[in-house]
Amino acid sequence: MTVRNIASICNMGTNASALEKDIGPEQFPINEHYFGLVNFGNTCYCNSVLQALYFCRPFRENVLAYKAQQKKKENLLTCLADLFHSIATQKKKVGVIPPKKFISRLRKENDLFDNYMQQDAHEFLNYLLNTVADILQEEKKQEKQNGRLKNNGTAVTTEAETENKTEPTWVHDIFQGTLTNETRCLNCETVSSKDEDFLDLSVDVEQNTSITHCLRDFSNTETLCSEYKYYCETCCSKQEAQKRMRVKKLPMILALHLKRFKYMEQLHRYTKLSYRVVFPLELRLFNTSGDAVNLDRMYDLVAVVVHCGRYSILIIIHIAKVRVMDLVTPGKSRYVRLLLCHVLEFKKITLFIFLSLYQLTDQTLHFFS
Repeated sequence: MTVRNIASICNMGTNASALEKDIGPEQFPINEHYFGLVNFGNTCYCNSVLQALYFCRPFRENVLAYKAQQKKKENLLTCLADLFHSIATQKKKVGVIPPKKFISRLRKENDLFDNYMQQDAHEFLNYLLNTVADILQEEKKQEKQNGRLKNNGTAVTTEAETENKTEPTWVHDIFQGTLTNETRCLNCETVSSKDEDFLDLSVDVEQNTSITHCLRDFSNTETLCSEYKYYCETCCSKQEAQKRMRVKKLPMILALHLKRFKYMEQLHRYTKLSYRVVFPLELRLFNTSGDAVNLDRMYDLVAVVVHCGRYSILIIIHIAKVRVMDLVTPGKSRYVRLLLCHVLEFKKITLFIFLSLYQLTDQTLHFFS
């Protein structure tokens, strides 16, 4: 199978009927649909992320619930909801759908995506999640203002309300975790910490490494010295210190971005890092803070967005409790197959992982029910 064939199956869905016949309809989970998205010149990065999000059950259910609400003015979320609804209500198990309405809206709202250059999947994911969250927060704010108008006749926004943080949305409930930046003064041993929320984690990659290793490097202790000394408020002066980043709150879905581009000072430009990175099917985070909740929670791999030649491709990781014919990787009590890429020969081509989505194990148990 060539790179072009793989991209055709994963993103275009050209051979969808043949694929369904080859696999057999009984092998597909009940009430699940596997639809490719038409590539409009350079939108494979976008299509792959959209498909990955579609197979994140909590995200998909909330998007479809938004679709079921009263008629709203068109925005990026309404277009996304229409696309997901179109996939979810298809009679066939596999096929292809052109996300024309969504792509048009995306290009209209952000000039970055309004061209025919290959864009970054991580940048698109970040933009989409933040935009959806902004839309939901703005609608919630508008609903509250309308409620005050009905009750009092006039809407008065207090200074306290203005200063208060915006309420979290279901996007935050699903993807948001919390990092804590710990700094320890080497003179007085005082430890200060600062929390920071995230929707995805970006980690550096090295040669012949794994995602587990990348996460450990992410939390390595860094010494601040020389011109980078830390100003200690206890010592009232700059002191040498040690700093490290740790995970304080685990997200329901952990979106990991592998930094495939590195600025090379001798070349004065960014260079692509074509390093092999091993990704585990199950992941436990060890770089957590001491006050983190549920330290031993396990994540299951749900989807991987890879770059293959000129294409961005989504690989869906299907965890099944029963043995299937198109077995790829056996486990002790479960079997893993790569749907829509079931005949992919990994040894003959190089796949560069850019994004991977991990879901908490207890949330994944009913993922394909």
